[in-house]
Amino acid sequence: MKLFITFSSLVLLSTSLSAFAVEPAATSTKPTNAIPPEERAKIEEVVHNYLVQKPEVLMEAMQTLQRRQFDEAQKTVKQTQQTASQFASSLFQQKNDPVTGNPNGKVTVTEFFDYQCPHCVDMAPVLKEIKKTNPTLRIVYKEFPIRGDMSILAARAALAANKQGKYEEFNYVVLTAPQPLTEKGLFEAAGKIKGLNVDQLKKDMKDKSIDEQLKANQTLAMNLKLFGTPAFFIAKTDVKKEGDVLYIPGQVNQAQLQDAINKMSK
Repeated sequence: MKLFITFSSLVLLSTSLSAFAVEPAATSTKPTNAIPPEERAKIEEVVHNYLVQKPEVLMEAMQTLQRRQFDEAQKTVKQTQQTASQFASSLFQQKNDPVTGNPNGKVTVTEFFDYQCPHCVDMAPVLKEIKKTNPTLRIVYKEFPIRGDMSILAARAALAANKQGKYEEFNYVVLTAPQPLTEKGLFEAAGKIKGLNVDQLKKDMKDKSIDEQLKANQTLAMNLKLFGTPAFFIAKTDVKKEGDVLYIPGQVNQAQLQDAINKMSK
């Protein structure tokens, strides 16, 4: 099965691996064979002078690191593709997930995204057009806030908007709002949505069900080894067979996404 993988998405995935790094085991604070300050200064000077004289060494080291990160990212993408169908129920039928498009659509696209991710922002109009041209398409949104407190706040607000049946409008307004997002800007954007009660929204943002949903999304993302956004999973809505889920890491254009939808529609 062909994967639609962009270099930028793989770099994003590979560079994000550090966020899941394992903390080293605790060790004694007592220094072992500590280098005296005067010796350390001499060593640092020698290394500095060497790198100044041969800067190509830095370039070589960076290229080696990039190759390793790229290879690791490719490996992760392959693993995710192979295991995605094991999590089909959570990907496509998880309770309380926001759904747009045709709720009874034969094919479902599930997106993991973050409101502060520039690639997710670029995908917003693409998904809007995809919905227009595919009347039998169902879209599931997985709030995956990995870019700090503001992303978490936006995700909570979006899921609160879903309780009022205003998720689709909220999602698009916030994704297309000026970046960087701020709390003031977030609620101002919410206030522009007809029929959305912002005071109720703020109350619903504290609901424990939202905590549970965000935790479920995070757990699913970790099980799938997702390290960046956006991430798309496409399958027939009633997918049952292993291998019948297509994984697309990173940003793609409308033609690529449409091609993937067409393949999974057969």
